[in-house]
Amino acid sequence: MSRKGVGLAAFDRSRLTSAQFASHGSTLRTSDARALETQLSVFRSLLQQFAHTHAKDIRSDPAFRAQFARMCTAIGVDPLASSSSGGGGGGGGGGSIWAQLLGRSVNDFYFELAVRVVEVCGATRPDNGGLIGVRELRERVVRGRMEGAPAVADDDVLRAVATLRPLGSGYSVVRVGNRPYVRSVPKELSTDQSAVLDAAQLLGYATASLLMANLGWSRARARTALDDLLAEGMLWLDRQAPEWEYWSPAFMLDVDEAAGAAEVTEAAGG
Repeated sequence: MSRKGVGLAAFDRSRLTSAQFASHGSTLRTSDARALETQLSVFRSLLQQFAHTHAKDIRSDPAFRAQFARMCTAIGVDPLASSSSGGGGGGGGGGSIWAQLLGRSVNDFYFELAVRVVEVCGATRPDNGGLIGVRELRERVVRGRMEGAPAVADDDVLRAVATLRPLGSGYSVVRVGNRPYVRSVPKELSTDQSAVLDAAQLLGYATASLLMANLGWSRARARTALDDLLAEGMLWLDRQAPEWEYWSPAFMLDVDEAAGAAEVTEAAGG
């Protein structure tokens, strides 16, 4: 009987110790959360000071603007995300971090840029199937802007695309090979399709034989991937070659731009 009593007492002590550990752990978590919240508050205050000091550079210099945005991201702040937690300074509880720190100008800049992105993607979709290189997209966007408008960098285009994500409109950034593209159709590229586009970047085109030789695919698999991309408008077909060649529109545009730049350089030198 005495042994049983000792066992029950030990059980009670163990249960009490577990409760104490749980309480101590909860206290530590609360303390850590408060310390982290304090640190973030300090970072945010310093971010505000930096933004107010360099507001002109952030508005006018795309490289500086990109660095500021990366600095925000490093401490977990999305500059374009809406915030209704009236913290921080200045005025409005709502609006994005851009709007709260710099006023509406930078905030509006990105949303106006997003509108132009939608317009350009819609206009070029019949030619590229809804997949356009970020550089080409930026150049087309800049072409349609008023003279004297702020300069636009590739990073600005990527952030403008990010503002469209909450709309569920299918706009996203994908990488094909080592280049970023904006996809404006709500469809995921399959692994095979991505491999074909990657291969087409190297030569400008892909063929069934090339895919079979380099990727070890069957002819049926290669033709299926090529024909799917052709149907989506992401590749163009040249039937005049001995074997049908499926060309990348982005590559052809790059070649045209390079040729145009060479002509301008030659004319200036001559």
